[in-house]
Amino acid sequence: MLIPILILSVAAQIQVNGNFRRYSAVRNRRGLTGAQAAEAVLRTHGVTDVAIRPVRGSLTDHYDPRDNTIYLSETVYAADTVAAVGVAAHEAGHAVQYAEGYAPVRLRSAIVSVTNLSSQASMVLLFIGLFLYSQMLFGIGILLFSVTTFFQMVTLPVEFNASRRAMDTIEGQGLLDEEEARGAGRVLKAAAMTYVAALLTSLLQLLRFLLIFLGRGGGSDRRGGRR
Repeated sequence: MLIPILILSVAAQIQVNGNFRRYSAVRNRRGLTGAQAAEAVLRTHGVTDVAIRPVRGSLTDHYDPRDNTIYLSETVYAADTVAAVGVAAHEAGHAVQYAEGYAPVRLRSAIVSVTNLSSQASMVLLFIGLFLYSQMLFGIGILLFSVTTFFQMVTLPVEFNASRRAMDTIEGQGLLDEEEARGAGRVLKAAAMTYVAALLTSLLQLLRFLLIFLGRGGGSDRRGGRR
């Protein structure tokens, strides 16, 4: 069951890299940089207190709510390409979500610390539970793992909504022409598929752990009956 999802994950990542490279080679006709595109999205939604700064690396773009700053990579911040505008507008969409109190992003922020702890502890407990044949430890590991899966479920609407806000501004404000906007949309859709693949992988892993748990429980009951 995992093989098709793993193939989807690899394919999605290839699509992200491929589309980003392709549209990073296409300069938009307005000469709009990534930083300017992010500013346009913020301005359209009436958000004025978010900083926009460059960050090293490629595809390292993100919005950090801790310091209320959009960080754009070297290939996005000062680049006037179709890909740069799409990526920067998407990250600005996240900033707008926080400014407007978008419910899914508030929920994701509230559980991020718990999710980080659960992610680390779940694998340890799952391994120990299997090794010691402890249903209780294995069950707690599954419960903690489900928190990570839930986090990924919440992440999907956050990412899709940020892309929708980005594309609405790009098209509504004429940041890119029709052909260029389609290119930016392809970049964002490919990125969104990586989140879909991650969620499907997590759901199947959770199902696998549950089946192991139920199977081990049944085995214990049968052994108990023989005794």
